[in-house]
Amino acid sequence: MTLSPVILLSISYVIGSIPFGLLLGTSLVGVDVRKHGSGNIGATNVLRTLGFPFGFVTFLLDASKGLAVVLLGSALGANDWVIAASGLAVVAGHNWSIFLGFRGGKGIATTFGFIFAIMPPVGLILAAVWLGLVCAFRYASLGSMVGVAATPIAAYFMGYPSAYVIVCAILAVLAVVRHRSNIERLLSGTENKFALRAK
Repeated sequence: MTLSPVILLSISYVIGSIPFGLLLGTSLVGVDVRKHGSGNIGATNVLRTLGFPFGFVTFLLDASKGLAVVLLGSALGANDWVIAASGLAVVAGHNWSIFLGFRGGKGIATTFGFIFAIMPPVGLILAAVWLGLVCAFRYASLGSMVGVAATPIAAYFMGYPSAYVIVCAILAVLAVVRHRSNIERLLSGTENKFALRAK
């Protein structure tokens, strides 16, 4: 079965737009996470607002969006460039959701799911860098930005297709752009530190 790349990218964007963190909070405990903490719909703010179980499930669901578009593209016989573009589309959907007035999260979990699906070793490097920096400095934002920034370098030296190296580089730029306010707080020493809460 073949599918127009435009249709595949559109589907990827819609998949990315599903605000799982918001849906979990409002449907299960009646809490709109956009009104708490950083106002973000992603796993970190869900964890801070609702506790570890909600944050962990949000991470898994958001990461699954990146995995889903890779599986869909592969099943439809898409080439590396189209799959790479679908990765950008799904992260764009998460960051600028059509269901939330083109607002959304920061795309790190979805980025991880996508990269892990197309390049498992690179995905593991992202996770290791994130974990190492969070353990050392307790800033999830720092771990996220540096972790994603490491992926195009890792992908290049591991010999992955240029389409994947380029998409990782673009995703790294997006990660920094979406963390502008975090960067300001990091520089001023007011950034919230990462902490697990069972709740």
